[in-house]
Amino acid sequence: MEIKDLKWVNLSEANLKGADLQGANLKGVDLKNADLLDANLESADLRGADLRGSNLKWVNLSEANLEGANLTDADLQGANLEGANLKNADLQGAILKGSNLKNADLQGAILKGSNLSGSNLEGTILSVEWNLEGTILSVEWNLEGTILSVEWNLEGTILEK
Repeated sequence: MEIKDLKWVNLSEANLKGADLQGANLKGVDLKNADLLDANLESADLRGADLRGSNLKWVNLSEANLEGANLTDADLQGANLEGANLKNADLQGAILKGSNLKNADLQGAILKGSNLSGSNLEGTILSVEWNLEGTILSVEWNLEGTILSVEWNLEGTILEK
């Protein structure tokens, strides 16, 4: 029996390594400090989910809806976020090194102190008025087709070569 509707469930600190939650309804779910290493969350609905401090390394979040999700201090290293909706998501202190954000929507996302080194931002929609204070950015990005804002706060931002 497949369980695909887990909205508003408390899964904080759960071990969900390699779980197949493709297309699951996880709206508002509590996944604080959960281990989702290498999980499949393709096309999952994670609107308003609490993923603070979660291990999301190598997770597949392509086409997932993470609008308004809290990903503060989450580890998304190597994650596939292609086409994901991250509107108004809180990614403060998140590790996104080597992640795929191709065609992702980051309008209104908070990226203060996050690490985007080596990430693919091709076609990504980047919001106006980003606060990137303390964010680590890599200059090896492929920004082809990316919409960039000119009103960023880059105070303390590290631009890596």
